[in-house]
Amino acid sequence: MQNNTFSTLFVGQNLIKLLEVDSTNNFIKDLVSNSGPLTEGTVIMADHQFAGRGQQSNVWHTEPGLNLTFSLYLKPSFLPISKQFLLNMAVSIGIRNALQLFIKEGIKIKWPNDIYHNGRKMGGVLIENILAGSTYKASIIGIGLNVNQSVFAPELRDRATSMKGILQADVNLIEVLAEICSNIEKQYLRLKTGNHQALVTDYVSGLYKFDTPASYRQNGEVLEGKIIGVTEAGMLVLLIKGEIKEYNFKEIEFLNHTT
Repeated sequence: MQNNTFSTLFVGQNLIKLLEVDSTNNFIKDLVSNSGPLTEGTVIMADHQFAGRGQQSNVWHTEPGLNLTFSLYLKPSFLPISKQFLLNMAVSIGIRNALQLFIKEGIKIKWPNDIYHNGRKMGGVLIENILAGSTYKASIIGIGLNVNQSVFAPELRDRATSMKGILQADVNLIEVLAEICSNIEKQYLRLKTGNHQALVTDYVSGLYKFDTPASYRQNGEVLEGKIIGVTEAGMLVLLIKGEIKEYNFKEIEFLNHTT
């Protein structure tokens, strides 16, 4: 463990750097299970995460030492279990705002929690919640971000990008991490004030494909519609042929990957 100079109240003040780990989320879970209470805001950062995961058990591929792979430990006990997705919104907004300090245009959040730049994926978030009965005990937030990677597998070349690919220059990993920690903390404290509608509005306004006609697939059927909102529970709200419809995770698939 080490102290650092992040300009935050608590997020990232306890920073643990690892050379290699299966998953930073798993590392935090082991710490909580075996070592007792963990300081809120603890960040676990790894040079190489060899079993990183995305949503629905997807594998997150990243080149060792070039990108950010880290997890953040928070205790959002103030948040009702039914509104867990609001934490996802706060974290996504924080990452988006941090990246916009480096990249002025094109950063979007692809529902539910991917980070995109002009139609290509830069990173993603995996949140694992620890519940105790009906109480929201803690949350482990895994974040993967392509920073200095410039070579991608052939099947990802048209769908993935990195900060270096966009800026055509190497980026300091710790500077990016510091900004992400600072901005997530701001949004987390905003969430804590209870002004949920403002948070939802901010999240939705920065969504990939928001208010833009696009193609989607649901149960094998191609649909034309546009995103008009997201509920506090995380349901995607689409306007399709004049009808408002809501979809849960994995119920609907984005088809077109252009801007």
